[in-house]
Amino acid sequence: MGWLGTIIVGFIVGVLAKILHPGNDNLGFIMTTILGIAGAALAGFVGQAAGWYEVGQPAGWIASTVCAVVILAIYTRIIKKG
Repeated sequence: MGWLGTIIVGFIVGVLAKILHPGNDNLGFIMTTILGIAGAALAGFVGQAAGWYEVGQPAGWIASTVCAVVILAIYTRIIKKG
């Protein structure tokens, strides 16, 4: 997948994470995309290293969204303390 595909997938995963995470997350387009890319990268690394799924399986989308929600929760806690 090229850079454009990575950005599109990251944005979709980031939007899903923002929908699933309770509370008011004042993130813009760029931060939402970065959040999604980070969640997808973390889920891809951990899930494939553990042998839970292969590239292109639907479990990758689910894991990416879950990881993005966790990253968003950590991010909002850090920002609120600062």
